[in-house]
Amino acid sequence: MTDTLTLARRPSLERTTLIRASLRRRHLSEAIFKGLGLGAIILALGFVALLFVDIIGRGAPAFLQNDLHLSVTYDPAIIKIEPAPVRTQGQSDADFRAANIKWQRELALLNWNKVVEASLRAAAPAGYDIESRDILTIAETDARHVIRERFVADPSLLGKTTSIDLLASANADNWIKGNINRDLGDAQQQLSAPARALIDQFVASGTISTGFAWSILTNVDSRAAPASAGLLGAFVGSLYMMLIVIVLAVPIGVASAIYLEEFAPKSRVTDFIEVNINNLAAVPSIVFGLLGAAVFINYLHLPISAPLVGGLVLTLMTLPTIIIATRGALLGVSPALRQAALGMGASKTQMVFHHVLPVTFPSILTATIIGVAHALGETAPLLLIGMKAFVAAVPATPLDQATALPVQIYLWQGNENRNFFEAHTAAAIMVLLAFMIVLNGIAVLLRSRLEQRA
Repeated sequence: MTDTLTLARRPSLERTTLIRASLRRRHLSEAIFKGLGLGAIILALGFVALLFVDIIGRGAPAFLQNDLHLSVTYDPAIIKIEPAPVRTQGQSDADFRAANIKWQRELALLNWNKVVEASLRAAAPAGYDIESRDILTIAETDARHVIRERFVADPSLLGKTTSIDLLASANADNWIKGNINRDLGDAQQQLSAPARALIDQFVASGTISTGFAWSILTNVDSRAAPASAGLLGAFVGSLYMMLIVIVLAVPIGVASAIYLEEFAPKSRVTDFIEVNINNLAAVPSIVFGLLGAAVFINYLHLPISAPLVGGLVLTLMTLPTIIIATRGALLGVSPALRQAALGMGASKTQMVFHHVLPVTFPSILTATIIGVAHALGETAPLLLIGMKAFVAAVPATPLDQATALPVQIYLWQGNENRNFFEAHTAAAIMVLLAFMIVLNGIAVLLRSRLEQRA
């Protein structure tokens, strides 16, 4: 008050000078605050961009694979096998199946590596000196299975030559992509000198070419043939778990939030429940893994390493987040809407489900999708329920053994062939991020449509 009276008594010019100085200070403070906020946003976006650039730069090579284009001869001198069984008149289905299985078993006992070796030598320059064990390191170890399965599908290939594309081995892929220093000595190289020289000749002649690595999306993980390792099994496992989380966590979480916020009486019991829900939201995810291992596996004897157990564990972890977010959305609804609905004669249930809940659908949907996307990236609880086991099959049901995308990233990151699997690890991260971006994109799309309807 005294400063105001003093300012009023001063000459008009001095008062104006002081006011302008005060305005300059306030405008400067505002500009600094806006600049700091903008700088923080730019810095955050820069770190995100740096993260994406680094991951994409490391993972992009994994989406390129080197293929061997070979002419494979099914030499009868190597493939010494009786003709494939032909069903005779009067032969039962069981007898024909048994004969076919016996023929395939005898076929599997043959040395198909000799066929692979002969195909590689036919593609090499005439008289090229290289040992059998060295030339076989150029093709992936599952090449013999690919060639054999082609013969099983068409036994008439015996004595014929056909073109087959095979994967180059992981070591050959590393050599071609430059993941290994070419100046290192032979003792430090993963391939012998003749094999490395032959690979370079194959690349120059077009016998080895680079194409898109569909195998990383269509194959399951493989330890015997690293070049053919893929994410399909882990992706399906994650998909099953997310479906379980959506089916269980979303309706249970939303219903719990509606009851606590709209219908539950205010008492010590409800206060205790609310406090514990808030506490559970801050519990480390590994604790939920311990709970899942103790309850679902040890007590209920559910199958270990199954998406069902993983989905139940992630449901428990996601529930507090969905409940808190839904209650926050309900609290944001204006009390006038509730009073207007009740004043028009609606019951409390009608008021909640016909007037309040439709307004909160966009916020609830966004919160639940974000919660599900967060659960998708969890690794620690899945490791504790056994989902880190090596599973070389696509799970047909949620009860089959499986792994998940975050766990597959964890397993590949620890693989001893770092030169090859470092890129595959980054590629798996790219697939996981793409999955999460799709989920968030669906949430944004549905939210905009619901807001337009509202």
